Amino acid sequence: MSIRPIDVARTDGGPQWVEAVATPDGVEVWWDEPRPHEGGRRCVVRRLPGGERVDALPTGWNARNRVIEYGGRSWRPLPGGGLVFTNWADQRVYRLDGGDPVPLTPAGPARYADLYLPPGREEVWAVREIEDVRDLVAIPLGGGPVRRIVQAQHFVMNPRLSPGGGHLSWIGWNHPAMPWDGTELCVAPLGADGVAGPHEVVAGGPQESVVQAEWRDDDSLYAVTDPTGWWNVHVIGRDGTRGRNLTPMAAEFGAAPWKPGLTCLAVADGRLVVVYGTADRRRLGVLDPDSGQVREIGGEAATYWASTVSAAGGKVAAVAASPYTPLEVVLVDLDGGEPEVVSAPKPLPDRALLPDPEPVTIEGVHAHLYPPAGVQGPAPYLIFAHGGPTGSSPIMLDLEIAYFTSRGLGVAEVNYGGSTGYGRAYRERLRHQWGVVDVQDCAKVARGLVELGLADAANIAIRGGSAGGWTTVAALVHSDVFAGGVAHYAITDPESWAAETHDFESRYLDGLIGPLPETRQRYTDRSPLLQAGQASGPCLMLHGLEDAIVDVGQARRFVAELDRHGKRWALLTYPGEQHGWRREETIVAVLEAELAFYGILFGFDTPEVAPLKLEGHA
Repeated sequence: MSIRPIDVARTDGGPQWVEAVATPDGVEVWWDEPRPHEGGRRCVVRRLPGGERVDALPTGWNARNRVIEYGGRSWRPLPGGGLVFTNWADQRVYRLDGGDPVPLTPAGPARYADLYLPPGREEVWAVREIEDVRDLVAIPLGGGPVRRIVQAQHFVMNPRLSPGGGHLSWIGWNHPAMPWDGTELCVAPLGADGVAGPHEVVAGGPQESVVQAEWRDDDSLYAVTDPTGWWNVHVIGRDGTRGRNLTPMAAEFGAAPWKPGLTCLAVADGRLVVVYGTADRRRLGVLDPDSGQVREIGGEAATYWASTVSAAGGKVAAVAASPYTPLEVVLVDLDGGEPEVVSAPKPLPDRALLPDPEPVTIEGVHAHLYPPAGVQGPAPYLIFAHGGPTGSSPIMLDLEIAYFTSRGLGVAEVNYGGSTGYGRAYRERLRHQWGVVDVQDCAKVARGLVELGLADAANIAIRGGSAGGWTTVAALVHSDVFAGGVAHYAITDPESWAAETHDFESRYLDGLIGPLPETRQRYTDRSPLLQAGQASGPCLMLHGLEDAIVDVGQARRFVAELDRHGKRWALLTYPGEQHGWRREETIVAVLEAELAFYGILFGFDTPEVAPLKLEGHA
């Protein structure tokens, strides 16, 4: 018995944002979830205190946005049960109070994200993006002109109003920094006209990354920032006075803000709810800001808590997963106890089909091993390289992994140098070394598995998406370890990608490889496109035709070079898909194609999926 592709598609993805709301009847929980079977839309769901779940967003509406192309916080519940949200089709902000959604912003080029409801004001604040210009704006909930609050750095996020309403804070940064490199926490007075006055930078800088800040009182903030090399919780005065590090430990209390709106920290009745740990184990806890003590809540089962928490009415709403349960919305009492799952259960395969993961460190490289089912002795192995590259792979149920392990293929997820969850020093291992350290680390893990007697040296493949797709093709051309590779929406040539990609990542490679034109030779030397003739095995390329982050031309040019050098390849493209797979039919098709590829590569039959044809010479 094996896991089917449709099983994967129907549990793919998970809740992204959560909100707890105190009501006279108890605590409501709101979240958004993917609907692959509804064209990949994200639906906002409301769970009432009595336990009933209702879709808060009607069919046909999609709570997503395209700010910095990855999108950001896309909705907030309104007092009384209404909803304000961004809609994917036109990127406008809408209000929903029963009946049809009503637009609050004009039609046009603007996109909105990181929605926030400032206390005491009948408006929603948001990051507005018009082409490559971003500002913070106020959108009246009753309708009316959108008001600019502040325009400061090139990128902004995390708008917050002080308790007394006299000041606002936000986090900003400028090219060439990425938000995990260096950001600025800013505070400005808010005038009677609702417009910010001159601001002061109170924390952060070129080598310090503030990823979230919440007001403690009118004179100070809690800030998740990393001057010590770890994202810890600090107290920062409104005037920039540096207070205590409340969590002086080698643990991450923050995460890389790929999507504006993350909340690893929530203020709750004089206490702080925190998500913390490493990429090997993320925990949910309550921090006493006076003593600095962190008390874990949420039970022992979960190995991963997502970067979204909200507290109200003595409860915490959060998103958790374990090796045997998918990402679920849970409600936890601030004083402890087992979490209550409030999201709808997903159909799961038999427990016997799920692998038992294990964190390992091989030559200083962190990885998570998922053993193959029913294999004695060395097995074919897949090295999974995560995207980002400033990201990580947590230990949690992933039916995509189980799809392969249930068929006798082992999986090793590699948190190569540059990954988050292990402190800034580990992240900085990739500085100017992208295409070198990530490739070497994946090869180290592959060789280590062979030395441990787990993997068959002749049957190891590598696969990944986006930046993980880059590592896949780079490993094929710059090492001899891998028999082949599968690259989902991959970058294949860094210089052309930097020129054609979106604004948010257009200077990312300054830190990953080096600034242009001064370090152009590095780009040439590391380009998989320019070294395609050295590929150690065939490559399957998979790409969405509406991808605005990595254009499909990256894949097309790479396979053309493979073909020119007599290498084997296949390219499959998917209309209607952007950067990542969201539609049920696409998820199924991609998995089946990938399995067919491994069947060719490792020499086993795959009668349950359509055959795949590799172009080029056998």
